[in-house]
Amino acid sequence: MPQHNTMVSFKARRREPELVAPARPTPRETKSLSDIDDQHALRYYETVIGFFRRCSGDDGPDDPAEAARSALAEALVYYYPVAGRLREEAGGKLVVDCTAEGVAFVEADADVRLEDFGEPLLPPYPCVDELLCDPGDTRDVVGRPLLLMQLTRLKCGGFVAGFHMCHNIADGFGIIQLMITIAELACGAEAPSILPVWKREILSVTHSPRTPITYPNHSYEPLLNSLDYASESDDVMLSTPLEEMVVDYFVFGPREMKALESHVPGYLAHSVTSFELLTAVMWRCRTIALGYKSSQLVRLMITMNARRRWNRHTLIPWGYYGNAHFSPIAELTVDELCRQPLIDTVELVHRTKVSVTKECMESMVETIASLRHRPCADPARTYEVSDTKWIAAGNGLQLGWAEYVGGGIPVAGDITSKLGSDHMRCKNQDGEDSTVVSMLLPRPAMERFKNEMAAWLNKHDDKNLIIQSSL
Repeated sequence: MPQHNTMVSFKARRREPELVAPARPTPRETKSLSDIDDQHALRYYETVIGFFRRCSGDDGPDDPAEAARSALAEALVYYYPVAGRLREEAGGKLVVDCTAEGVAFVEADADVRLEDFGEPLLPPYPCVDELLCDPGDTRDVVGRPLLLMQLTRLKCGGFVAGFHMCHNIADGFGIIQLMITIAELACGAEAPSILPVWKREILSVTHSPRTPITYPNHSYEPLLNSLDYASESDDVMLSTPLEEMVVDYFVFGPREMKALESHVPGYLAHSVTSFELLTAVMWRCRTIALGYKSSQLVRLMITMNARRRWNRHTLIPWGYYGNAHFSPIAELTVDELCRQPLIDTVELVHRTKVSVTKECMESMVETIASLRHRPCADPARTYEVSDTKWIAAGNGLQLGWAEYVGGGIPVAGDITSKLGSDHMRCKNQDGEDSTVVSMLLPRPAMERFKNEMAAWLNKHDDKNLIIQSSL
């Protein structure tokens, strides 16, 4: 596995940002956000990046930046709220004024080739800030463009598309849906294959959020419990300054997964997903590395997309691009987590995932609505995990004249939290389908974490597993 500290360094040549408005007139109206959208914790810009290789032949536009700009303007006809601005009403509630003011677009060039980013293409990407336009204060979302896009041409003919999008407007799935629309329109499609749907009222409470909350399902109660700690000073994750922490990326290919599966009874191994197994092992290793006391409660928060398989429980329609993620929580004492058989932890991860029923989701919406005015803070002794492999899968991002070769979330964790860990799809150095998982920890804890992971993987030399990137 190549070490990223030996990779290329470059500066992108950027043109001045321009506002791209919808290509045709759009409705002038004010739209309400859902209670899931309107969380103070989501008042920031989330980031997605995509790397593209230009296909051989003469097909396609001469300038991918011009093609992207034109397709973006056309896409905003359908996604016209994205071309508007957020406004804060009385009580601090956000609404979208659909003003058609437009989104920010930056055209750039960089004197590097795709292969200079590493083979295989894996995070951390070198000089990633050069591939993204400057969003300014990432927590300032009111009255500003809701989407910022940079298209960077590379000297090999390939290009990189980088997006910052206000999280109150869309989640990761929504951003990818918009990216797919831009790609389709850049290829000459007359309309998006997935028509966008607003309908934010389906994830809003129909009564006052001050109404007492009931819990038809217990999977969200730990959230309230985690917010009631008198002190979080005993959690080294929260007390350690960010500059004293490091980010590492761990690559799990077929060999690593087989090693982990050897710790699960053979008759159960076939029913365990890679996400469940990796999450169980990494939660245990992280807990040990952070040195929590045996009697303390530790929590696993799984951020999940409520679309697709959960459509039988909800009214979320196909094309909905607002926030439709929920975060059920499991909790155990440190002693329980680290002493029970691994398969018990794997099964707990699975039960937590499938606990998101219609009743539980309704309870979650009520809980989130009631907490909207509370201060945002990371809950103590919590590990938050997201399965974002679908972002980097590239399905729907093929341009015909350009091939999607990688990308996803370019930074570890969440811009407002130190607890996040993302599972992303990648190829390992042998070209095999693999998973890369980000991890942010204090420096001493990271060394202990690596030792714990090496033990599970029966590895004494972890250089082919870890890609280091210090903050």
